[in-house]
This record gives sequence, C-alpha cells and structure tokens, in this order.
Amino acid sequence: MQSGDQVLITGASGFVGSAVLRRLTGRGLKLRVLVRPSSPRDNLADVDCEVVEGDMRHAADMSRALDGVRWLYHVAADYRLWARDPLDIIRANQEGTRTVMEAALTRKVERIVYTSSVATLRAPDGPSPVDETAPLAEGEGIGAYKESKVVAERLVERLVASHGLPAVIVMPSTPIGPRDIKPTPTGRIVVEAAMGRIPAFVDTGLNLAHVDDVATGHVLAMEKGRVGDRYILGGQDATLREMLGVIARLTGRKAPTVNLPRAPLYPLAWAAEAVAQITGREPFVTRDALKMAAHHMFFSSAKAQRELGYEARPYELALIDALAWFRAAGYLK
Repeated sequence: MQSGDQVLITGASGFVGSAVLRRLTGRGLKLRVLVRPSSPRDNLADVDCEVVEGDMRHAADMSRALDGVRWLYHVAADYRLWARDPLDIIRANQEGTRTVMEAALTRKVERIVYTSSVATLRAPDGPSPVDETAPLAEGEGIGAYKESKVVAERLVERLVASHGLPAVIVMPSTPIGPRDIKPTPTGRIVVEAAMGRIPAFVDTGLNLAHVDDVATGHVLAMEKGRVGDRYILGGQDATLREMLGVIARLTGRKAPTVNLPRAPLYPLAWAAEAVAQITGREPFVTRDALKMAAHHMFFSSAKAQRELGYEARPYELALIDALAWFRAAGYLK
C-alpha cells in the first residue's frame, strides 16, 4: 500500500474493524469506511476517514463504496451467538460476504483481506492446538454464527479458485481490548466478571489475543499474505478459569472456584433463550455456547508468525486495556 491509495474497511464502527482502521492511520492512505445508517459512530469519532453510509448486503451500496478502491478489508460480521431470528446472522455473514466479494470483482479491487474466524475450524480433539489444516465443512458449524462463517469462508475460497478473487483470509481467535462497544460475547464475560457477577465457571478454554495485535495481523496479511491462504491471528491459550482469575486479580475481586458441569446448565440456557425471545436482549448463556464450551478452543498462530511476521502480546495486557476502556466508557459501575 502506498501513500494516496484508496482503502475501504467494512465494519470499521465495530470492535475489530475500528482497530484495523486505526492501524492504517498515519500512512498517507485515503481511508473510507462503510457503515449502516443505524450504526454507532463512537469508534470513528477521532479518526480522519470518509464515512459512506450503506448496507454491505446491497449491491448498489457496495459498488458505490468501492468506487476507486484498491485495497479492501472486509471485517464486518454479525458476531452474535444468539439472535431472535437466526436468519439475521446468516444474511449478514453469508449474503453480505457474497455481495461484498462480487462487488469487489466487478470493481477490480487489487487485493482483499477477508476476516473469517477460528469458528470455521474443527475443535481440538486433544491437548494440541488446532491450525489452518483443520477446516469445517459446510453443515458442521454449531449454531448460526459458526455455520454462517463456515459457508462464507468456503464461498471466498471458491471465488478465489474460480474467478481469481485476490483475497487473503485471516482468522482471528478471541480478540480482547478497547472499543468493544457492543460488547462482543467475550467482552460481556469481561464486564460481568469485573462486576463480580460470575461466581463459577465451566471447564473450557479460549485463545485470547489483543485486538490491536489482530489488527496488525490484518495489515501484515494485506502486505505479505498469499492469495487464497488462511492465517490464524491468535494469542495465548487459557482456560476460562485462568482468564477469570486474571480479571479478578486486576479488579481486586475474589476469583471463582466453583467448576460447574455443563449438563445442568442446558435448562437454564433454554429458559434464558425463551426470555430473550420476549425481551430481544441476547442471553448470557445459550445452548450453542454450552456445546462449544465442551472443547478447549486452543489454536496455533505459527503460520502467521512464520509467513507474516505476526506477533501477539500476553493476553493479560489485552485484559488491562479492555478493563480500562470499559471503565472509561461507563460499562463498569
């Protein structure tokens, strides 16, 4: 990327997208972001960029947003593990990706970084972390979010093979850090734990990465990634108990010590989802989340480290930055 080049970032008002946008500032690039009219603009308030209103699912909006664009970061996604209508998640992640990529082909965008997810990979069978060689097939994802990301990733791969789509695929693990405005499912755990509202845990594990490191990985993928290849952008593996323990230490609270079995939680999840159908508020525990919690979702970023020069800081630093931002933004009361 050179000074004066036009760059488009979708999802820049969100968590990962806003981090990518900030990583691109100060490079002399012409930065353009596509946001829906209803999207909050807080994460764009202090960034010099052109804001284009539109919906990534609408071909005309995407064609307009891509006018003159050389480099595209397609970060936008519906990152929810539950929705009153699961088709909302599917439309955003599957049909949105199709519309974006087809518009990019028509507009002859030179290079694309597509933000997928480690949700498209098989869960580890043992203690060894999973890498890019363990993709899920369509129909194997748990829940609307994971399945929609699997379908979207396979779509991008087919367009690379059949139409020469110049896309590099990046797969963030579990980002943590500032500007988690919604917040994401993991951000909700951070907030609830910081408020002392998570007295117990289930035996599961996550791969935790600072969102700004994940954003740097996006930029490295644009510069060094191989078209059609997939790169995990992760950090450190940690059990949920370990993560909650670090949050407790950072906030001066007592770490939870009760290990809950998953099976008795399913009726609670069913009830929480039933209430959510009425209120429209995403439940804190869902059946799909419990199914995913059966595994320690540990992943290896060795390929990104080797080929892109990707690096990730200890996840405790991500939690420190996340807690500082949540506190300043009024989430921790």
